Parts: sequence; C-alpha cells; structure tokens
Amino acid sequence: MAAAGAASALSPFEEKLQGQAPPASGAAPAVDGYVLVTSANGVEATKAARQALIQGYDPLDAAIAGVNINELDPNDMSVGYGGVPNEDGIVQLDACVMDGRTLRAGAVGALEGCKTPSKVAKLVMERTDRVFLVGAGAQKFANAHGFPAEDLLTSKTRKIWLYWKERLSGTDDWIEAGREAEDPDIKEFIRKYGNEYFRPQGTIHMSVRSAKGDLVGVTTTSGLYFKMPGRVGDSAVVGAGVYSENGVGSCGSTGRGEANLVTCGSHTVVEFMRQGRSPEEACLLALKRIAEKTHNVPRHRDEKGRPKFNVSFYAVDAKGRTAAAAIWSGAKYVVGDNEGVRTLESAYLYKKGT
Repeated sequence: MAAAGAASALSPFEEKLQGQAPPASGAAPAVDGYVLVTSANGVEATKAARQALIQGYDPLDAAIAGVNINELDPNDMSVGYGGVPNEDGIVQLDACVMDGRTLRAGAVGALEGCKTPSKVAKLVMERTDRVFLVGAGAQKFANAHGFPAEDLLTSKTRKIWLYWKERLSGTDDWIEAGREAEDPDIKEFIRKYGNEYFRPQGTIHMSVRSAKGDLVGVTTTSGLYFKMPGRVGDSAVVGAGVYSENGVGSCGSTGRGEANLVTCGSHTVVEFMRQGRSPEEACLLALKRIAEKTHNVPRHRDEKGRPKFNVSFYAVDAKGRTAAAAIWSGAKYVVGDNEGVRTLESAYLYKKGT
C-alpha cells in the first residue's frame, strides 16, 4: 500500500498548542506508542489530535479537539458548520464518543444549531446518566451547557440545497435560475459529485490508542446530503459508528449508515479483533458481512450482486496496529504516530471497474 508523505505544515490547533504547558497531571506524559487512525478527510484533524497527545491531553479530549477542526471548517460540507442540510434546508448533526477505559459513551442525533456536536456528545457521557439525546432535547441540553444556538448553513451550502430542491421535480413550484449551474460553488459540487447522483455522505471518525494503551473513539457528521428530517445514520450509534474497548481495540465508520446500522459494524470489527484477527482482517470480515446482508434490497446491488454503496472502517487494536478497509477500492485513511501524519490506501473487498 502506497503512503503519501507526511505533511509538515502545522494545523491551527497545533500552532495554538505550541509553547503551552500540558494539563497538570503530575508526571510528564509518556508519548511513545500512541497512534491515531482516521478517515481520509482527517489530515488536519490528526495533526491537531497528535499534537494534543504530545502535550499530555487526555486521549478522548485529543480526539475531539482533532475532529473539531472539521466541525468548525465551513468548507467541510459533511461535518458540523457548513454541513449540507436536510431536505428542509436545516443542518442536523450527529456525533458519538466512546471511552474504552470505562465503556461509557455519549451521543447526540439530529442536533440543530451547534457547530461541535462531538463536544455535546462528551457532555452527555459525563453529565447525564444516559447515552443518547436527540432533536430538540439534544439542543436544549447543548444550550443549557452554554452552546449558543447558531445558524449552521453557509451561503455556499444554502445555494447547493436550493439547486437540489429546484431540480427535484418538473411539476412543483421550484424552478432553476437561468445560469444557476454556472455558479462556482454549484459547479464545483457538480464536478465533484455529479449532476444526477448528487447525494453523497461524509463523516469523520477518529480512533486513538494512547501511549498507556487506552482506547477511545469519536465519530461526527452532518449525515446524508438532503436527508429526511430527523434521519440519524450510524455515526451517532454506539456499536455502529464507533466502538472502543480497552484491551481489545477501537473502530469507527463512514459511508452508508443504514447498511452499517443493521450489522453493528464497529462492534463487529472489535469483536473480530478480540478473537485475534488483525485490524485489517477484522475490517474486511465486517465488510463482507455487510455485503452479504444486502442481498434482499435489489436497488442497492449492481448486476453482479455487489453493493452499489460504500462503507469504510478504521481500526486500531490494543497493540497499536492500525488499518482501514472499504467495500470498494480507492478509499484512503490517515494515521498519526511518533513518525508524523501520513495518508494510506485502504484495503477493500471489490476493485472498481471489475
């Protein structure tokens, strides 16, 4: 598997941390042996989380600080602020955190008005006797803890949503403007995703093994583009979008959430690692199960009976071995460790074009 060279530029979070003392914790933090694994969009997130670990931050705090980079980036249209909205034009966010040291977890689903749902998910874990808050309840909980209600739509995502809505039907009252498709933002979106399919999904997951061997994970997303209001995919569900357990491993996912939900994918990967499988073997076995269990939904299968969609898993085991795998070839993932941050090719079940 070919690896891209480690990036040398500091992320904004790394620059912020430079020169700061780590949190007071007595002895200097041990940093040898830490490792992070994340999805392909997590290069800057991994830089930030890696630097936080070096500074002595708790591994879960480091992981959340990492994904906050994406959540707060208005140009990342799949996570947090600037995420593509649901079919009503409202951004609804999902996130889950899990601490393998305690098997405690926190999650929020269909959360509106909060740029960093991963932080709210951690508060659910720490400040309630529950695991999962959704919708208006999640928003009230976030507001109660000082998170302001904010408009998460940007001018860019609003234009993209309106363009999608105008093209849904030729018999409703919504019509396209004359040269709307020539708008640079819409043109870029069409170039990247195509004018017909037009419904990608995006997520960021990060799993961390600390130098002490502690395992944690976080997954955060704005979900499927133009989704049904209230739809929650796998990202916020413990055992599907993320699962972490000390002494065994941590795993998270991106891709078609519904396929992963019904197979409890991340938990399945960790269970395979518990049985002694390597992270790559565990990911591929869980993907094979997804591929096999989709046979009853014809619209989701190609002419050879293979899934038309993609799912990716990202895993690290208790030994610090990392891997990622996808249903289809071409996916990438990011690893951070003592040697830096690098992008790698994911393993896969099927090769595109075959």
